[in-house]
Amino acid sequence: MAVKETKSKASKPSYTARLKTMYKEKYITELTKELGLKNVNEAPKLTKIVVNVGLGRAKDDKKLMEVANNTLAKITGQKPIERTAKLSIATFKLREGNKIGTMTTLRDEQMYEFMDRVINIVLPRLRDFHGVSNKSFDGQGNFSIGFTDQSVFPELSFEETTTPHGLQVNFVIEAKEKEHAKALLEKFGMPFMKEGR
Repeated sequence: MAVKETKSKASKPSYTARLKTMYKEKYITELTKELGLKNVNEAPKLTKIVVNVGLGRAKDDKKLMEVANNTLAKITGQKPIERTAKLSIATFKLREGNKIGTMTTLRDEQMYEFMDRVINIVLPRLRDFHGVSNKSFDGQGNFSIGFTDQSVFPELSFEETTTPHGLQVNFVIEAKEKEHAKALLEKFGMPFMKEGR
């Protein structure tokens, strides 16, 4: 019994992610005031980050699926889940059950750590980067960034980027409207493109 208890205590991280601390101690009250909300519970909140790789051509290339799984495992620190086709579509030569992608969902500490790395390390490494698009929000206020290849992530070695593939990072945000979600990401330091570009 005692052994099990020690293991569960050891598995909990002994630190709190920098952005999580900033959000709880500073950003949440600032956003409540700036957005004219009644209380802190109405403030926009990041609930999870979904990182996925869509590989339609992977049904014929098993190596590509291995590379994509390795990429997600290295950059997120979590084992990805392979996704399979739910329908057969003859036009795309797709059969039900074919592997078509891989994904992982980050929450809590891992989510804030990953976002910190994307904003402060990965995005500045992009060539000719002028900011992320303001049009990448969906109707619910969730935000997506697409990367054309995985080489911008410093966790990967040169050998691991020789088979290039794209990936998408989706920030799932609980917010009343799109502008609130954008205000939250700006607090975290997301570099949005200047209007008119």
